[in-house]
Amino acid sequence: MRLATYNIEWFTSLFDDKNQLLEDGEWSARFDVTRGQQIAALGTVFQAMDADAVMVIEAPDSNKRRSTVQSLENFAERFGLRTSHAAMGFANETQQEIALLYDPAKLTVHHDPQGAFSGPEGASGAPRFDGALRIDLDIDATEDLVVFSKPPLELAVEATSGFAFRMIGAHLKSKAPHGATTPAEIMSRQVANRRKQLAQAIWLRARIEEHLSQGTPLIVMGDLNDGPGLDEFESLFGRSSVEIVMGHGLDNALFDPHARQALSRKLGAMPTSARFWIRPEKRFLQALLDYIMVSEPVRARAPVWRIWHPLDDPDCWRAPDLRDALVTASDHFPVTLDFDA
Repeated sequence: MRLATYNIEWFTSLFDDKNQLLEDGEWSARFDVTRGQQIAALGTVFQAMDADAVMVIEAPDSNKRRSTVQSLENFAERFGLRTSHAAMGFANETQQEIALLYDPAKLTVHHDPQGAFSGPEGASGAPRFDGALRIDLDIDATEDLVVFSKPPLELAVEATSGFAFRMIGAHLKSKAPHGATTPAEIMSRQVANRRKQLAQAIWLRARIEEHLSQGTPLIVMGDLNDGPGLDEFESLFGRSSVEIVMGHGLDNALFDPHARQALSRKLGAMPTSARFWIRPEKRFLQALLDYIMVSEPVRARAPVWRIWHPLDDPDCWRAPDLRDALVTASDHFPVTLDFDA
């Protein structure tokens, strides 16, 4: 079985309010790429991956006029993909949903959120992801309320072989310091926003612990938006979201070979899954942001990970059409997991 996670930059801008693809020459939200070019590139990437299921991060928006599920299913139909069905969980207000495209001949999938509904007043521990978490963010003996801007997608999945497992799709992100003007204000906002991101990681880890305690085969996948050595906040807080979600250093840690490699070294080459243009510096920044973390019951099924990086993966490099499509389609590259199921 092949599972994938793929963050598609502003996928929502490629659809109209009738959930139809905008295959034209107008500019997409990606720099110097038209909507038609980005759509064609995405079709090439999805066809090449040929995954049984793809966790789409930054999936098309869901609102009163638009449907994430219908948009994704229309995309799959347009390119003749096996992943003809889509599932999503709690919608958010960021125009960047989390949804799964999957092959119904290989998998049975349904949204199955866990935890008690806390409501706006919040609860401690691991409440349902569309509620609020009560946690002391700044050690002032006062509980703060934390919410997910993008509630993780919790799925109960069963393969046609009978293998049942859980999937959680996540997109953890620290907000930009909007409204701040002075350096001191910017730093204060950045620190506060990173605290909230780490609190979300703690919340997600609490749910993971529940599944691990029950021996449930678990796969956590998506964009965690920070990692070891990525920015100056690591030294301030001591741990990244990646380390918290993995449970790095714990006996029941999840496993991802790319995260393990990055955590094991301070210097030297490490895998990357995203490539961003830094305009002031006139260069690209590469980072490891996308992960597929698995529990021991999945790790026992001969898993093989792959980052579809157009410059680092030899098979992608040797296929010019795929190589160019990966660069055009998004600023992130897919990560796949093949395992026996």
